[in-house]
Amino acid sequence: MRSRQYGPDLTPPWKKQAPAPEVAAERDLVVEEAATGFCGAVVRCERTAEGFTVTLEDRFGKHRVFPLVPRGFLLEGRVVTLVRPAGPAPSRAPGRTASGSVAVPGARARVARESRIYVEGRHDAELVERVWGDDLRIEGVVVEYLRGIDDLPAIVADFAPGPGRRLGVLVDHLLPGTKEHRIAAQVTGTSVLVVGHPYIDIWQAVKPSSVGIPAWPAVPRGEDWKEGTCRRLGWPADTPAAWRHILSKVHSYKDLEPELLGRVEELIDFTTLPD
Repeated sequence: MRSRQYGPDLTPPWKKQAPAPEVAAERDLVVEEAATGFCGAVVRCERTAEGFTVTLEDRFGKHRVFPLVPRGFLLEGRVVTLVRPAGPAPSRAPGRTASGSVAVPGARARVARESRIYVEGRHDAELVERVWGDDLRIEGVVVEYLRGIDDLPAIVADFAPGPGRRLGVLVDHLLPGTKEHRIAAQVTGTSVLVVGHPYIDIWQAVKPSSVGIPAWPAVPRGEDWKEGTCRRLGWPADTPAAWRHILSKVHSYKDLEPELLGRVEELIDFTTLPD
């Protein structure tokens, strides 16, 4: 027989846990997983074969996936139940790409032009793709990387720029009197535009506030800049992981310094305008 006092659930009312408040698993929300103590920011929330999960990223860039279960997380020391965030509200305003351009829904990538944009390294290329990828596909401009600037004169000669075949180059640390400035002067011409930002490395073009640090540390000359930066920020000596962490914090042009924004826009204009 069922107890009239307890009903089908025989747990006394005074022993039942109060339901934890529900909190939407919005991106960048920092929570702690109750069972393991793993603390990190929400990266994504998605459906899997086992049910809905949330991916957290700790301060070292490490990712872990956890199921969305009741009372499974702590928010500022308080037990909560993470739930899927609500979808974006419909809007009549035109969407924007990560670069701030008006988005073109359903647009197909244009056949690649002969003109190209070259950047120094893979990190540079990934950052440009992150912010300007949609624009570049619509314009048909391909971004390639050089693995350094020392061989730029030979690369430009091999590319054979000319009318309808322009070459734009983005250079790190392009300041008067530097090696980069001297090499850029050798190749700049009617069909070749070399522009640059003042930073030692493309990492510095990401705003410190976006990464969650007060500033990029000063690293003495002669010391590897990336490794020195990781040491001074207390990050593991794993520069690929550090870069993945930095790149994950870039969501739009608002996360980048103006000195880089203007130069990339200049290169896109140069490689897409008619001769």
